Formats: sequence, C-alpha cells, structure tokens
Amino acid sequence: MTEESSTISQLSVAMTTTGMTQITGENTISSSSRGIESYFHCALVVIGVVGTATNGLILYALVASKQHKKQVLIVHQNALDLFTSVMMVVTYSLKLCNIHLTGSVGYWLCTLLLSANFFWCGNIGSVINLAAVTVERYLKVVHSAWSQNKLRNWMIYSAAAFTWVGGIVWHSTFMFTSTAVIDGVCYEYVIIHSEVAIKIHDFLHFVSFYVIILLLFIFCYWRILVVIRRQAKVMAGHAAAGPSTAQTHAQTQSYKIQYNVIKTMILVSALFATSWLPSYIYTIDMGMNSKPIDAGFYVTIIVAFLYTCTNPFIYAIKFDPVREVLLRLFPCKKNSG
Repeated sequence: MTEESSTISQLSVAMTTTGMTQITGENTISSSSRGIESYFHCALVVIGVVGTATNGLILYALVASKQHKKQVLIVHQNALDLFTSVMMVVTYSLKLCNIHLTGSVGYWLCTLLLSANFFWCGNIGSVINLAAVTVERYLKVVHSAWSQNKLRNWMIYSAAAFTWVGGIVWHSTFMFTSTAVIDGVCYEYVIIHSEVAIKIHDFLHFVSFYVIILLLFIFCYWRILVVIRRQAKVMAGHAAAGPSTAQTHAQTQSYKIQYNVIKTMILVSALFATSWLPSYIYTIDMGMNSKPIDAGFYVTIIVAFLYTCTNPFIYAIKFDPVREVLLRLFPCKKNSG
C-alpha cells in the first residue's frame, strides 16, 4: 500500500488543501501517464491470473498432503496469497473498464475494489502471517520444550485470524477516510489534510511491514540455523557411534522434516525481502524528491507483485509433501529403452 499511496498522494497534493477540492481526470494525469498506467494494469491482471493458478495448485497440494492439519500457518500463507491474487485480477480488470460510478453502489465499488482495498488487506495479511510462521518456527526449534508444553492449536488459529484482522484494520481505516467518488471517478488518497499526514502513514507502513519484518526474519532464522547446526552435529555423532536404533531413526526423520520446512520458509522470506525492496527504495526517493510517477515506479511495483505468483514455486521445489503431490499430478514420462 505504501507504494501506491505515496505516489498517488503526489497527485493528490496538487488537488487538496486542508480538505478536498474539486478534481477532474483531465488535470491530474497526462495522456502518456494514462497509457503507461493502462499497460501497468494489464500486466497486473496477467500476474494475478498466474498467481491464482499457481497458488491454487499449491494450496490443493498442501491440503491433499494433509499439511493443513500439520502446518496450519503455512497453508494459511498460501491461502492469503491466493486471495490476494484473485483480488489483483478483479481490481485491475475493473480499473481497465473505466466504470462511471454513481450512488451508493458506486461508492462501495470504489472503496472496496477500485481502490484495491481487498487486495491490499490480503497483501498486508500475508506479510503478518509470514511473520507469524517465522515466530512459530522459532519457538518450535529454539524453544522446543516450551512450545511442546505451552503452544496450543488455539494460539495458531488465533494468529491466523489476526492476520486478516490486522490487514483489514490497517488498510481499510486509511482507505475509507481518504477515498472519494467525484464526477463518477474513484479517487484514492485524496481526502488528506496534509502531505505530512500521508508521509507519516507511509513511513509507519514501511517500518511496520518491511523493516521490522525483515529484522524478525534475520533474528529468528539465524537462531534457528544455529540450533539446527548443533542438532546436525549430534545426529552425526549418533551415526558414527554405531547402528541407529528405532528412536534415533525417528529423531533423524523428524529433524529432516523440520529442516525441510525451515529451508522452505527461509527462501519464501528471502523472496519477500528482495522483491519488495526496490519498490520501497523507489517510493521513498520519489517522496523525498517530489518526483512524478514514471515507468520506473511501475516496474518496481510489478517486481513486488510478482512475489505472489513466484512464491508457490518455492513450495513446489523445496517442500517435500507438496512436491510429492505435484509429481503424482504431473508424472514424468520415462522413455522405454
């Protein structure tokens, strides 16, 4: 949300004083910018379609492999990405239609869909859920004894529910207070009392949903890898001592499963960090130097949104239960000698 709100606010500043003045589509965006924006919306529709297909397939594989009972937050992560992908298709398809909005139906269509409200609620919820997965992995590996005694299913499901609540409250509150329908056109981020207010909001968004999340990834997964390395040495010692017992074999299998999950989530987290970084950097630069929207902005947004459709490929390649289901769906044909 920071990316769109910051740049659109630059257009809104010229159209707002202490409240909101009349806005016309002709004097806000040039014809060339409108052309680029249309291509941008088309690209996002394509990304959304690909994301819907890939996330839907991986979600099916997760459920088919019964991971929805074992890895609740990981399955929920994929469900949020699927929701975000669907909303991307709906939102940017509607933007391409240039619908003339009237009455209460037009207002709700603007605030819920054309403003990308549902899309951003799902996107922010996905980030919160990714943090929840990281904390869950940290507790189960680094504080395994505590998690076995204290961590309950209701806590996991509460965390999953909070991701939706957090995303909806954070984005919808700002969207409903800053969006308006004027002359049949939906305008986001126009009811802003000052440029400082939206910059503060954008800064808080950047810190809350990128900086803090990134620091959480680094701390948790660093501690997890330290513990896993220690466990690997213990397992290697048992293997060198002699034939493995049934208990040792079971511990080894549990360790391999645990390591597989953590490896998958580290890659997912790394993809999030790298795909969103260019967008944040470009947006901050635009805000500080009052630069207009240009092609570079749209490129960084597309790179960021690619996260939702490339993310499933990590599960397909690295997460064993998902890979096994997919291999059954798409068996490799062997050439007979």
